[in-house]
Amino acid sequence: MSEIINSREQRQAKLKELIMELHEGATVNDVKEKFAKLIEGVSASEITQMEQALVNEGMPVSEIQKLCDVHASVFKGSIEEIHAESNDLKYEPGHPINTFELENRKIEELIDEEIFPSLEAYKSTKESNKKEIFLYAWEKLMTIERHYSRKENLLFPYMEKYDITAPPQVMWGVDDEIREGMKLVKNLSVDETIDIDILSEKAVEVMDQIKEMIFKEENIMFPMTLDTMNVEEWKAIEEASSEIGFTLLKTVKRWQPRFEEEIEDKDIKTSAENIQFDAGSLSPEEINSILNTVPLDMTFVDANNRVKYFTQGKERIFDRAKTIIGREVKNCHPPKSVHIVEKIVEDLRSGIKDHEDFWIEMGGMFVYIRYFAVRNDKGEFLGTLEVTQDIKPIQELEGEKRLMSEG
Repeated sequence: MSEIINSREQRQAKLKELIMELHEGATVNDVKEKFAKLIEGVSASEITQMEQALVNEGMPVSEIQKLCDVHASVFKGSIEEIHAESNDLKYEPGHPINTFELENRKIEELIDEEIFPSLEAYKSTKESNKKEIFLYAWEKLMTIERHYSRKENLLFPYMEKYDITAPPQVMWGVDDEIREGMKLVKNLSVDETIDIDILSEKAVEVMDQIKEMIFKEENIMFPMTLDTMNVEEWKAIEEASSEIGFTLLKTVKRWQPRFEEEIEDKDIKTSAENIQFDAGSLSPEEINSILNTVPLDMTFVDANNRVKYFTQGKERIFDRAKTIIGREVKNCHPPKSVHIVEKIVEDLRSGIKDHEDFWIEMGGMFVYIRYFAVRNDKGEFLGTLEVTQDIKPIQELEGEKRLMSEG
């Protein structure tokens, strides 16, 4: 056992040396051979564990990010050795990983069959209509944002739950580089004075990054998540995916696990003291404290027009006593304004409006008052939410604040 530990420690020390070489200016080709020798016979999981250990030691994620291109360059020659077990995985239609890979095929197709040809046509002819064709295809490529957003907001949190934190951080950094690159290419393409060769060089660079990212996803990250996460977690990811959207796919199949009984009942899994929400669960104490911390006054009137709840935060706009709980909302306002209140509630209830806004100057404050219709996922009216805030401090903001305030 000690030999295994020593071997891992030695590899980790060597990995750190390679990263430092990249930091000092070495190229991918300079360290490629050393890296290939270092990881010979080592799985992708162990490599990420070594990187995680370096992060835990204090190495900046940005330094490890420099190793990404070396990963892809070496792994392309030895996919089976790096993660052979992934070759046996059969992704079910609609499974989040299946959807990610379908998007990747569409992205590759778009790059190879539309973007590259249109870019070459524009370079050779310099005709404006050829550039428009390229730009149209590039705009389609920029919808890759949905692919990356699902990965970052749905997959990464679960990876971090299992203490896999370095790979998501590194990958997110590369995603952001791609985002910036795509925006730059778009801006260059609409600049009539830009040199076509410069535009082409940058576009090719971004497309190469995208293809490298596809490789990293499918040969490192996806197998890792499939090895780690359970059916219930994948189902939660699948259900949340449509809220973010998809890239270049017209339709996406819904996934039904073959073994539905493997998914635990969320109400059973959640503590009896907790209340389950669409995105997580909270105890009554946490809910009350959160609502009282939000810098807004909120009052909820139920479907029967009775006051059911109001927040008790520090920044109160209107004083309210607990005695109003259960009272008809029309009785909580002066007679001269009752008809306005009733009209607001009725418009929200009927669906004529989803919200109504007012603003008034009061006691040195500029008070913004908003009324929202609260409906369930079936569209049924549950009540009216009043949200009040003094927005004068917000109106007075100028310039930028990028540094933390002193304690």
